[in-house]
Amino acid sequence: MNSKILAGITLEVLDDLKGQSICCIDVKTLTSITDYMVIATGRSNTHVKALADNVVKKVKEVEQEVVGMEGRMQSEWVLVDCGGVVIHIMLAPVRALYNLEELWNFEVPKESELKKCKS
Repeated sequence: MNSKILAGITLEVLDDLKGQSICCIDVKTLTSITDYMVIATGRSNTHVKALADNVVKKVKEVEQEVVGMEGRMQSEWVLVDCGGVVIHIMLAPVRALYNLEELWNFEVPKESELKKCKS
């Protein structure tokens, strides 16, 4: 399965569980670490943990590897590494503080475009 399809699957899971401000950034030309970064906001620590757990569950269901998961204990920022796709799920204040979209020089799209993988 290619990274773009896997990114799409993670976007669906996050959307189904009411993740907020979901976006996907194509970083293939910017780094060799991964192809896509998916970023989403959770409403609470419990919501962040549930979003991350469900992403892991779905990735395993489609027989893809989860390389690792970090931050689940505190659940303010959980990172799920699926190789070609890295998913960041954060509480709103943490997301605002680190502003990963700006770090990757990504212009945040309008709300209607947020759930698409951007090139």
